[in-house]
Amino acid sequence: VVARGWNVSVNGVAVTRGQPHLHGGLAVTWPGEWVSVGSGLGVRVAWDRDGAVTVTVGAELWGGTRGLCGPYNDDP
Repeated sequence: VVARGWNVSVNGVAVTRGQPHLHGGLAVTWPGEWVSVGSGLGVRVAWDRDGAVTVTVGAELWGGTRGLCGPYNDDP
């Protein structure tokens, strides 16, 4: 997924604002100001095209993640 300003694409295919795009288990949505990429694994990454990024995970991943976002256990 590549997002540069008002241009968002998945493997070179443009994603139209307001239209969901599904590709290889990823769902890319761009309903308004935020571009969101979700997976069937329960992880979603959203970007506001201006620097802010959020990562959300489903409850089934409680305590089971690793990496920059930590173990998702409410202990920052």
